[in-house]
Amino acid sequence: MDFFSGIKYNIQGVFFALKHPGLLWLGLLRFVIVFILALVFSGMIFFWHDAVMSLIWEMPEKGMLVYIWHLLSGGLSLLLAGVAVVGAYLTAQLFFGVFIMDYMSRMTEKIVLGKEISYADTSLPAVFVYLVGQEIPRAVIPVIITLGVTVLGVFTPLGPVILVLSAVTAGVFLAWDNTDLVPARKMMPFKDRLRFLGHTVWFHMGFGVLFLIPWINIVLLSFAPVGATLYHIHKKNR
Repeated sequence: MDFFSGIKYNIQGVFFALKHPGLLWLGLLRFVIVFILALVFSGMIFFWHDAVMSLIWEMPEKGMLVYIWHLLSGGLSLLLAGVAVVGAYLTAQLFFGVFIMDYMSRMTEKIVLGKEISYADTSLPAVFVYLVGQEIPRAVIPVIITLGVTVLGVFTPLGPVILVLSAVTAGVFLAWDNTDLVPARKMMPFKDRLRFLGHTVWFHMGFGVLFLIPWINIVLLSFAPVGATLYHIHKKNR
């Protein structure tokens, strides 16, 4: 099933990178950058934890409701931790992470195929501008909208349902952010790449579901370009 195939390629990418020092160091560099930013974002977000919790539900004084309140507070903490990591990831992507991610993808191609897909204009500024331009519509805007819907959904009776659906949707777009590297490098039209996402949504759901685990997702996001590139290589060879 495509869902489990997505999980497999995500994990496979990490183990593949561990065997190749170049990929390992680039992945660790991404990890350190996102980890530091996540710590900063977490500190900022958790500063507002009690205020947000008070807006949702004031802490009861006694009884079973106190335990339910603490359970809800713990869930909110996990949600905020996930938001912090995603925010750190997107921030890193817009400044330098997307360039490292693309380089990891090209390095994976070279290791497996002995060659890589390059751009028509290989000057550093041109490549960087192109990568950031691709990053905004395929990851930044969709994930920010999804997180916004998630936060608003917390204040509605359908909060738990909206939370789950929004989290899965964010995972799908984060997965596509990695699997789109190869098609984008081939200069495929954006509408064709979006159609590819629609046809492989179960794969992307599986690839992205592991990104929903707080803090572990930092490791997986750091090496995700490797697994995503392996997926395209194996798909082409089938």
